[in-house]
Amino acid sequence: MSEGYEQHPRATVKRLPARGKYDYGTIHHIIDDTPVLHVSFPPQGDDPFPFILPMLGCTGDFEASQKTKEPVSHAPGTFPEDEAPEDLASGRRAIYLHGSSTARMFKLLADGQIPVCVAATTMQGVVLSLTPFHNSCNYTSAVVHGYASIVTSEEERLYALTRITDDLLPHRWDNSRNPPTKAEMTSTSVLRVDIVSASAKVRVGGPSDDRHDLKDPNVVGKVWTGVVPTWTHYGEPVASSYNEVQNVPGYIQNWIKDENTKGQNTAALAIAQSKK
Repeated sequence: MSEGYEQHPRATVKRLPARGKYDYGTIHHIIDDTPVLHVSFPPQGDDPFPFILPMLGCTGDFEASQKTKEPVSHAPGTFPEDEAPEDLASGRRAIYLHGSSTARMFKLLADGQIPVCVAATTMQGVVLSLTPFHNSCNYTSAVVHGYASIVTSEEERLYALTRITDDLLPHRWDNSRNPPTKAEMTSTSVLRVDIVSASAKVRVGGPSDDRHDLKDPNVVGKVWTGVVPTWTHYGEPVASSYNEVQNVPGYIQNWIKDENTKGQNTAALAIAQSKK
């Protein structure tokens, strides 16, 4: 296990603590593997309710990318698809989030930074037990607390937008119309969350039931138990009304195939592992 984030009371897994993980690799991988992150931030004014926004984002280490003389768009660590698993585990990272400059959250950040909570969850299976009270899911989840601020450096903004784009679909940045226009960069804001505390929680394995139910043939013989493997399946691409490219590019086809295979294998592996 790699080094990780210090266990703070706010981020310590209390129920079923054996499922808790705090290492950099696990937490960063879950965030980067979750297409949509949910970002919560405190209420404003006299509104008692906190806000939560679904946002595209991923982890990144801009400072590490600056240790090279190459342009930021070609610097090591810029493209998620070029990273090895050990890169995710090498140290602390920030979370970069993409949004509109006119969005409520970005307006609140105009005067500085705000505390936020970022949540990421993926599901690998629906776990069905003899009783509804023992039904569960195989899942990976991460919860991160930190301070969010608007990225003002043009180099760091470009770095973040490149990573966010390719975290969603590898090689898309280089296969899009580039460079960005001034209008595009003006209307798009990038948020950096500097992580203060973080934890992950992972559930694997099959169902678990009470002994008295397992010994009752009337129950075991009537109720199906097991796991329904679950993963995101990417379908056949549908061209836009103005698309003039005859064939779907290979990098998109390969990504669809790889993601579907990875999702299926991950779901199967979660079932095969011992229950936690």
